Order: sequence, then structure tokens, then C-alpha cells
Amino acid sequence: MIPELTLIVENNKKVYFASDFHLGLAVNTPDQERRREAKIVKWLQDISNDAAAVFLVGDIFDFWFDYKHVVPAGFVRFQAKVAELVDHGIPVYFFTGNHDLWMFGYHERELGVKIFQKPIEVHINNHRFLIGHGDGLGPGDTLYKVLKRIFTNRVAQWAFRWLHPDVGISLARRWSGSSRLSKSEGDERFMGEKEYLTQYCRQTEQKSHHDFYIFGHRHLPLEIKIGENSTYINLGEWFRSYTYGVYEGSAFKLLSCKE
Repeated sequence: MIPELTLIVENNKKVYFASDFHLGLAVNTPDQERRREAKIVKWLQDISNDAAAVFLVGDIFDFWFDYKHVVPAGFVRFQAKVAELVDHGIPVYFFTGNHDLWMFGYHERELGVKIFQKPIEVHINNHRFLIGHGDGLGPGDTLYKVLKRIFTNRVAQWAFRWLHPDVGISLARRWSGSSRLSKSEGDERFMGEKEYLTQYCRQTEQKSHHDFYIFGHRHLPLEIKIGENSTYINLGEWFRSYTYGVYEGSAFKLLSCKE
């Protein structure tokens, strides 16, 4: 059963959505990553004036693993800003993605966010949302679905935890460096009717109506009509397009803060 969440947004408030920050991107220099982190922190500060809630929809980190007594280095300013939002009464919802699916509770305890491992149904005012990162959904992508079963296997996670963090994180960064993020933008070409998340949304819509389907993962800012009263939104990413979504109580907009 899909978890449900209900939010009421006042007339002067908005709900914000972003995904695929990939903080700690292996192909970038430390200076490039600091500039990207600063841009994300500034965005969070800017939206704090009218945010009713913030949804961070997966792959927020290019790699994350919750060790028992060790916190992965970096991203301190970003995490501090998230904690500040929560402390000021703005709920922040984290979704795990394929790059940061090893979140086991640290951010909930330390930052006060709520973490979701799978898509959830969210009722905001009079609209019904289905929100998730998007990895492993729909037809195809068979290799990743097999890998995800391995990555989420408790024995495999236990074995990885026994690697020294310097070794484990180094291996993860090498893996990320060989991923589609390090390759040309051709990997992010729009596939039309073959877009597997579009197919997933249409299959789901036949069973249960949602006004908005909100996903990340594809790294493409997309707005695709699923039915007469239903739209699939892909939030894009924060290393080229810097796009995000905003729900204003009645309408949903996909915007960019690239400049």
C-alpha cells in the first residue's frame, strides 16, 4: 500500500520540489562543488520566505551511506540549511534515489526531515500527487532493477559497512565517475513515448487518478499530459538546468534558477 500524506497550503504559501542535486559529484572539482552547494543553499534560503513544505525528490547526494559512527564528509552548509528550515517549522521531505538509497535514519534524527524509500501519495489542498524519485519504475531498465535488489539487500549493506569509509566512499565515487553523469548530454535525450516514467504514470492513472506525478531521476525538466486532468512532471537536475517545481495552491509550475 502506498503511504499517504496530507498538507493544507494557505493562500500566501507554496510547496517546493527539487531533485538530483548530486552533491559531491565525482566529475567536478571541489571548487565547482562548493559553488553548486552555495547555489542550492541560496535557493533554500530564498524559498524559506513562503515555503509551506519542501520535497527533495532523490539523488540529493551523489553518494551517501549511513555509517553507524561516521558521517560522510562535505555538504555541511546544505545540511545546516535544511535543519534550519525544519527548526523554523517548514517540513522537509527527503526521498532516496539510486545514488543515495542507503539512508537509514541519520538525517531524520539530526536534521528532522522525513525520509521516504518509495513513492508516496500526497494530498495538497484539492490536488492529489504521486511523488517519488522514479528509479526502477515502469518497463525496461532491467539491469538497474537487478542492481537495486543487490544494493538494498541487507547482507550486501552489512558487508559494505565493514569496509573502511575511506575505501567504501572511494569505490562509490569511482562508480559514480563512470555513470551517465560523467558522459555526454546525449544520455539525457527525451525518448518520447518510450519514456518509462511516462508509461508508468499512464499505467497508474488507469488504476487511480492523480492530478500530478512528480519524479526526478531522468535529469530532464518535463511536463507531459497523462490524461485530461493529469500531468507528469520531471524536476530535472542541478548541474546543468537548475530546475525546480512550485505548487501555489492551485497550479504547478516548473521553474529554473540557472542564472
